[in-house]
Amino acid sequence: MRIAIRRSNIKSVMMPIAMVVGAVFYPWMGYLTFLSPYLIFVMLFITYCKLTPKDFKPGKFEFVLLGVQLGLAATGYGLTFFWNHTLAEGVFICFFIPTATAAPVITQMLGGSISRVATFSLLCNGMIAIAGPIVLAAMGDHPEITFADSFLLILKQVFPLILLPLALAMAMRKFTPRLHSYVVEKQQLSFYCWCVSLLIVVGSCTSFAIQNWTPDSTGTMVMLALGALCACLIQFKLGRRIGARFGDKVSGGQSLGQKNTVLAVWLALAYLNPIASIAPAAYVAWQNIVNSWQLMRHESKIRTFSLSQ
Repeated sequence: MRIAIRRSNIKSVMMPIAMVVGAVFYPWMGYLTFLSPYLIFVMLFITYCKLTPKDFKPGKFEFVLLGVQLGLAATGYGLTFFWNHTLAEGVFICFFIPTATAAPVITQMLGGSISRVATFSLLCNGMIAIAGPIVLAAMGDHPEITFADSFLLILKQVFPLILLPLALAMAMRKFTPRLHSYVVEKQQLSFYCWCVSLLIVVGSCTSFAIQNWTPDSTGTMVMLALGALCACLIQFKLGRRIGARFGDKVSGGQSLGQKNTVLAVWLALAYLNPIASIAPAAYVAWQNIVNSWQLMRHESKIRTFSLSQ
């Protein structure tokens, strides 16, 4: 029991440590960014091995979350547009972007439904791939980017990371059941892959913010960071409330709150004022602080339960 508790203690602090190390050593993180898609692929493959094809059934839970997400994006943009146009774009993109491809990994660690989050991730990313180019082209400053180019690029960036590990997991379940069972037993590996990925992402976003900083943009960048914080807290809180109505707070919170910020930064740079991309870059830090706090709280509950036995 003592060994298990010690491992829980280590896990609960690994994410904050990864974020601090990534921020401090940001000048060198650029050399590791090529690892990010491979780490996400491995994480999702390990997680998806716990699922079966029957687990992917879109229902009321997923469609309610999708409607709320679109409503929040429109509301956030409308409330901030007349105050600061760049802020409005940054807030909009923080609400509008789809669920992170790695959201099922954190959901599993917190005891939520992997199948619900994975299903919503597929549905949400599909919606953004179709609607994103239209909406962002209408509100952005780059009309030269065609719908076809945007659609294909979003598909290229997002769907291979979602569908390929899923297809491999399903194929392994059918054709190599022993190997599949072995992978299912190694679910903890996804957590350590996530910590390495987090270190790289935080370092890259820190570098991005520093490189784009100018004295004149300080006020706007601060507002964008605060706007991203508000968007993050609203989505996690509202997602958990919606999830509670369906008996799964964790899945609701992670589906709505954990975002594909890499795609968001690209969309902001491609369509909007480039400074607006500071918002999704800041969202990386905020959502992972929330995730770290949730994991620490979850591990604390597990330790308390273990000690009471």
